[in-house]
Amino acid sequence: MILEGIRVLDFTQYLAGPSATRLMAEMGAEIIKVEQAPGGDPGRLLPLIRDGRSGFFVQQNRGKQSLCLDLKSPTARAIIRELVSKVDIVMENFGPGVMEKRGFDYESLKAINPRLIMASVSAFGRHSTLAHKTGYDWIAQAFSGLMHMTGPRDGPPHPVGIGVCDTNAGVHGFAALGYALYHRAQTGEGQYLDLSMVDAMYHMHEYNVHGRSVAGERFDPKRMGAHHEMIAPFGVFKGPSGYFVIAVLQLQWAGMCQALGRAELEKDPRFIDGASRARHQNLLIEIIEAWAATFPDNEAVLAALEAVRVPSGPVLTPIETLENEYFLDRGMVRTVRDPILGEIQIPGFPFKFSAQTELPDIEAPLLGQHNGAVLSRVLGYDPERIAALERAQVLVSAPR
Repeated sequence: MILEGIRVLDFTQYLAGPSATRLMAEMGAEIIKVEQAPGGDPGRLLPLIRDGRSGFFVQQNRGKQSLCLDLKSPTARAIIRELVSKVDIVMENFGPGVMEKRGFDYESLKAINPRLIMASVSAFGRHSTLAHKTGYDWIAQAFSGLMHMTGPRDGPPHPVGIGVCDTNAGVHGFAALGYALYHRAQTGEGQYLDLSMVDAMYHMHEYNVHGRSVAGERFDPKRMGAHHEMIAPFGVFKGPSGYFVIAVLQLQWAGMCQALGRAELEKDPRFIDGASRARHQNLLIEIIEAWAATFPDNEAVLAALEAVRVPSGPVLTPIETLENEYFLDRGMVRTVRDPILGEIQIPGFPFKFSAQTELPDIEAPLLGQHNGAVLSRVLGYDPERIAALERAQVLVSAPR
């Protein structure tokens, strides 16, 4: 395993932070998930739930060891400080000021472990004019400009229908931690990583930000709806059995005309280049959708486009992906076992490393499941000491 021997003290909850440590667990890192008594990660309460078990929590926390502590207790906080001396990474995504209030800010933890790498994930970053604000995925979508660019042209802004800011920030955190570990291997130095969900989304603007500098004040990016504003045909089209997407740039235009059986359109002044086609895209949409309607189904439409190498694809629902050959072949629909839910399907591991072709057989923890194991193995606590901590309710666990 690529990250075997790396130990992470994971304070994260919900989605953004757990997305990063979930990826590390798949690569063999030891993840000690610190959960706050009495309920632990609030992600345990998120839908969908069966038999008291959240599928959301299972997906985000497989391979982690649950250490559930009453963090109001000075004894619990002393245990955390002991653990900090034994780990490589601390990761958290609490609200503003929570880690500082408990004495778990980077400067305090660095004094215990100078080689420590610490990562914080938050909506607006820990060091910014808006660091005091709390925020979730849709807040970051709105503030980053993503939501402004999503939805119908003449309608209100729309959120993206998945936790794109949370998971994107998690992947950014995963990448940053890898480079921080590399830096430490080269220099011996730990460091602090300040990750913002808004920043992670904002840097994904391909031309919305620089457009004003290049084109001047006339450039004012707007929602495009189902079709690109400046390129055509480039958008979502209605087919005989659902929707499909075409993405045609100048080099693909001749092939598009060939697929349509309309060779004369290639040199038509209305469609001669991308900007011209964009100005006449409503006519082009009519032509393409009328052509698509002559086929028995979307599969036949896409086969005709593929035959002339026009980039295209079906608009799949999440349920349709579960039986799609591509996702199955890539291992992206993954069936895993859970002690309560049994077999469930989750998205697979997106990174394909030639140095790690197999993924570990791991499960999400029950609340406090690894209290004794972590304290005995990592800190050398004996059974009597652990039992005393349980009696004092410093350690908390769910009934088995």
